[in-house]
Formats: sequence, C-alpha cells, structure tokens
Amino acid sequence: GGHGGRNKVVVASSLGNPGEETRRVVVTGLGVVSCFGNDVAHFHQALCEGRSGISMIERFDTEGFPTRFAGEIKDFSSGGLMNARMERRADNCIRYLMTAGRSALIDAGLDKEHNPDAHEKLDKAKAGVLIGSAMGGVKTLSQSIEILNEVGHRKMNPFCIPFAISNMGGALLAIETGFEGPNYPINTACASANYCYLNAADHIKRGEADIMLAGGTEAAIESSGIGGFIACKALSSRNDDPQGASRPWDINRDGFVMGEGAGVLVLEEYEHAVARGARIYAELIGGAVTCDAHHMTEPRPDGSGVSRCISMAVEKASIDRDAISLVNAHATSTPAGDMAEYRAITNALPGKHLKIHGTKSMTGHLLGAAAGIEGVASVMAVHTGEIHPTINVDDPEPAVDMSLIPTTMVKQEVHAALSNSFGFGGHNSSVIFGKVGLGRH
Repeated sequence: GGHGGRNKVVVASSLGNPGEETRRVVVTGLGVVSCFGNDVAHFHQALCEGRSGISMIERFDTEGFPTRFAGEIKDFSSGGLMNARMERRADNCIRYLMTAGRSALIDAGLDKEHNPDAHEKLDKAKAGVLIGSAMGGVKTLSQSIEILNEVGHRKMNPFCIPFAISNMGGALLAIETGFEGPNYPINTACASANYCYLNAADHIKRGEADIMLAGGTEAAIESSGIGGFIACKALSSRNDDPQGASRPWDINRDGFVMGEGAGVLVLEEYEHAVARGARIYAELIGGAVTCDAHHMTEPRPDGSGVSRCISMAVEKASIDRDAISLVNAHATSTPAGDMAEYRAITNALPGKHLKIHGTKSMTGHLLGAAAGIEGVASVMAVHTGEIHPTINVDDPEPAVDMSLIPTTMVKQEVHAALSNSFGFGGHNSSVIFGKVGLGRH
C-alpha cells in the first residue's frame, strides 16, 4: 500500500509539471582562456600538476602599488577564432569570451566553421547565451575617462560604451553564431558565472532552449581594477613571493590574487545531445543561490548562508549528500572568507570521504569568470576522475582537517562535484555537476 501511494505522488507531481522532470541538462563542450593558455586539456593538466599561473604584472606600470602581481595572461591571441579587426579593437573581456565561447562550441562539435552541417541543423531560436562579468570592459572605460579628462569628449573612442558594457560579449557571440534564443548577462560580482549556469539550465528545462553557452569573462588586471581592489584592502601584497600569495586555509593568507580570463560551458538538453551523438562530459544535476544579507564585502562568519545554499543545491539535485565527492571551494585566500566557507561546507557535507580544493590557489581570483573556469575544472574532475590539488597550504588553520584537502593530485571516481562561488554583497551560489543519470531514481 505505502509503496504504491508513493508512486502515485511521483506520477502526480510529474503530470502537474510537464516537461520539468523530463528535460535534463548536460555539458557537451568546454572552453577556457586562462593564465595557462586556451586549451582545456592543458588547463586541466596544469591544475593537476599544481602549477602556479601567478606572475608580476607587465600590462601597466605598477610602481608604487602595494600589489604588483596577478594571474596575468601574457601575449594573448585568439588563435584565429576572432575576426582580426575585432580582435585588435575589442576589450580583453570580449576577446577572452569570444575565444572561450568559440572553443567550447568547437569542442561540442557545433562550430559554424569547423562543423558547418551540425551548426546548420541547430534550431537557432532555441540556442542562447548567458555570460556574466563583474566588471565588464574595465580598460575601455578607464581609457575613455582618461581621454575625456585630458583631451575632451571629441577624442573618445566610438566603441567606448559598446565595449565597456557587460552584455556586449554575449551579444557578439550571438552575432558570431546566429544564436537567437535567450541572451543576457548576470552580474553577482564574483559569483556571476554560476548564476549564469543555473539560469541557462532553467531555460533548457523549461523548453525555451536546447543549447546554451554559459559562463563568465573578466579582464580587470588594469591599473583601475588593481587600484580599486587595493583601496578596499582585498588583495594580497606578497610581492616577494607572487606564486605563494594565493594560499587558501593557510594561516598566513593576506588577501586574494587577481586573475583574468574566461570559462564557458556548452549546456545542452540531454535528448538533443544524444540524438546528435555528442560527447557528454557530465550532467548539471542541481544548484541553488542564497543571499547573506549581512555585509558588503564580508561573509557571515558562521557561513549559514553558504551551508543553506549547499544543502538546497543537494536537495534540488535529488541526491544523497554523500554522493558529493568533491567541492570546488570559492577559497579566495582572504582572512574572513576561507574559514567561513570551510565551516559551511563541513556542516552541510559532513562526510569524511569528501575532497575540497581551491582552483584560485593556482589561477588567482577571476571575479565574474571564477565560476567560469572553476565550472570547467569541476566538469573535468567528474569526467576524468582527477582531482587537482590546492597549493600553498603550508600552515593550515588548526580547524582544517587536511585529510579533506589534497595537496597533490588525487585519482578517484568523482560521482558529483559541487562548485561554490560567492560575490561581494553576500551572493552565494552552488552548482552540482555529476555523472549522467545521478539523481534519477
């Protein structure tokens, strides 16, 4: 009797919500632009080897700045993925995004030049773009303001507005691909790309899209970006040891290290992916967002907003919390943030089998693109069973159980990886990527 009754409830709920239960979201393409280059396999390998991508800043004169290092991308080239004229003119945040976006489409077998037939077959009205950026075209905007102040408005760059606003990268990707579905950015500062993944997945679940390019892009390693974060006392000033500066959970951490780049996932409806014979890396099985409602730049010390976010994400994914093998932590290496998050993770996921790692120890903090490249890292962990280490945890906080935090690569099956990203303002987000079919009873 009881069992039959339970089945009836399941039937009723799926009838009451047609399509919601049946449309699943999988990852079929990955693209990055990073301090380790623009190739996903190489990016994953660099992380697994525990390499640091942090270096002294060469882009502008840092004389007199208390922080003179970052995860700066040197000698960027789109490798022919962008129109040469656009590549010369555009802001880095657009160049990074166009390159990562095209790379992800090529990886998914849907690029118009590499896979013209597959691209032609796509229903463009059901293909969209959801890309976040915390700062948009920082360089474009600050250069224009300098010219305005020094020379006057007549000499301002005609592209100063289009290349500065944070929706333009996604718009240009749509122009490039012909995607006419949902297209907008989300800005929750450093959590932006995770919010983009979740909203993109919702468009697919609701039947408004079959394919979404989702992720984040950021290019704020400019005098105004670095200067601004110095002013709000957020950055590490370990100039004598830049590669040791991003040290999550270490007692000597002194602020985050700025990074830059872009990370993009091709999210696709499961049946659509199967029908075209796509390689499926993982399934986006759940996620959640909460707000601390506490402080502009500090997290709640007890991490309650974050632990609620993690628990809600697990519930949405319809999995047991022990199915989470890995947490890609936000772990920015700030005095307040790291331990608040650690407490939240271990409260919400108390299992001793759990592994926790921090990509930012190697890449720095990519702000709006952090969840972009960390989404790629999490999907690669599920796909390969290779869990990258966290580097520089030389003197861990006494409260940290180091058996949870590998300092060299671990090879083990990753059933599901949960990726955390939090933004200034208390915007919390958790996204869960799992083996395909995990969470379907």
